[in-house]
Amino acid sequence: MIAEQILTEIRSYDGVLELAPQPGSEHPEISWGDYFFYYAPDAVVPQNRQPYATIVTKDYPDDVQSHLDAPDRWRLNIHVGTHLFTELLGYSPEKIGTDVDYSETDVFLPHPLYGAYGWVSVVNPGPRTTERALAVLHEAHLADRQRVERRRSAPSS
Repeated sequence: MIAEQILTEIRSYDGVLELAPQPGSEHPEISWGDYFFYYAPDAVVPQNRQPYATIVTKDYPDDVQSHLDAPDRWRLNIHVGTHLFTELLGYSPEKIGTDVDYSETDVFLPHPLYGAYGWVSVVNPGPRTTERALAVLHEAHLADRQRVERRRSAPSS
């Protein structure tokens, strides 16, 4: 199963923190069953930044265009930045059109809500996208690590 392949890969990264809210946890019920990934070698969920990748398994109230409430649908989301976004999609984040079919499967798409901020998504990754998605995930992890390390080494004011 591709979801397990992706989870296995991400879990192998040094310093990765996987947040996977479950029923009964302190996290909002809407997030139960989804996955959020951070570079956090101290194993503490960062309070001042977003994850670099997520896997969502359902529609959220403001995010329904991928039709994730339909059976057997899920979406991989990755923060890739402007350069890689443009490489993957063939246009820059500021050029996202109104004609995007966010429910299309096994293709790189702008994230329905955060595409303008350099996020891409893939609904049900498959043979066309999995290998590249795994490489992009690793790049996103390394970029998050660099951001964290840069902030740690910056002089305090």
